Formats: sequence, structure tokens, C-alpha cells
Amino acid sequence: MEDNTKKNEDQEINKDIDSNNIPSDSIIDNNAIDDEEEKPKRSGMFGKKDKKTQQIEELKLANDKLLSEKAEIQDKFLRLYSEFDNYRKRTQKEKLDIIKNASESIILQLLPTIDDMERAIMFNDKTEVSDVSVKEGLVLIFQKLKNMLKQKGLEEIKTKDETFNTDFHEAITTVPAEKEEDKGKILEEIQKGYKLNDKVISFSKVVIYQ
Repeated sequence: MEDNTKKNEDQEINKDIDSNNIPSDSIIDNNAIDDEEEKPKRSGMFGKKDKKTQQIEELKLANDKLLSEKAEIQDKFLRLYSEFDNYRKRTQKEKLDIIKNASESIILQLLPTIDDMERAIMFNDKTEVSDVSVKEGLVLIFQKLKNMLKQKGLEEIKTKDETFNTDFHEAITTVPAEKEEDKGKILEEIQKGYKLNDKVISFSKVVIYQ
């Protein structure tokens, strides 16, 4: 109905124009006016969409930047934590080593005395002693001293039937080997060597086959 009404109005206007000889160029087209009014609205809508798209892109970039910074901070934290943990373990080990080997200097000073006592006992075994109790007393004192030092972590380095090892032995001299399989083996121990809590504090002085 509205379309028919509008059509009738346009026909009436055209009749008036024809009757009054009004030039057709001067006639205002209502449809054209409507189109012109729609253009700014459409352009405004596109402008709003472009602005929103730009804002979204900026937010995405900002989010990516924050994620990158977060990952970098986490990586730095993990590295620092790992370094601190290694430092803590190292210092704990150093403290334990200091506690375990605190008596090292004293034991080192006692080693010559221990060797002298052992040589004295061996000498008494080869000779006749008038007072047997003196000999037994010396052996008893020596065993007590060795047991006490053993509890502190002192241990003799083995040399009997062992192959020469620079980590534990020091070669004083060499002797030509009669057999090929004897080369590199220890012939004789000149002075005992010792370890304190698996740490060599005195090398065994030995004679080896070559």
C-alpha cells in the first residue's frame, strides 16, 4: 500500500512539472538523497570496525610481549635457582669434608710415631726381651692407637701383591723384572701410606719391578 501511495505521489509531481514546464534537471531525487545520507553512516560503521580491529591487534601484540617477558623471567628464575642449588650442595659438601678431615694435620704428625712403634714391635719380635709384659704393653698401646685412628677414617694403603698406581704409591727405586708378568708390580714397601676418609694423605713409598 505504501509503495502504491508513493508511486501515485510521484505521478502527481510529474504532472505538475509537466504542466508548469519545470526543467527535469532541477528535480530533486529523493532516492538519491537517501543514498547520500546512507554513505556517511556506512563509512562510519567501517571506521568503527577498523578502529576495533586495530585495538584488537594492539592488544594481541601487548599480550605476546607480556608472554615473552614472562617466559624470559621464568628462565632467569630457573637458572638462578639451579645455580643456588648447586652452590648450596657444594658448600654442604665442603663443610662435611672440613668436618671429616679436621684432624688431618694432627694425624699427619702422628704417622711417623705410628711407624716407629710398628718398627719397634717388629724388632722386639726378633729379639729376646727379658720383660714380656713390656712387649705386650707396647703392642696393646699400638693397637689402641690404630683402632682410634681407624674410627677417625684413617686407613692403610695396600701394597702387597698390588700393581704400582701413582694415585696411591710413590716409587723410590726400580728393579729389573725377571718375568714379563712382574713388570709394574710392587716388590717391597719402604714406608706405609695412608688414606683419611678415602683421601690420600701420605703415599706409600715402594720398590717396583720394571
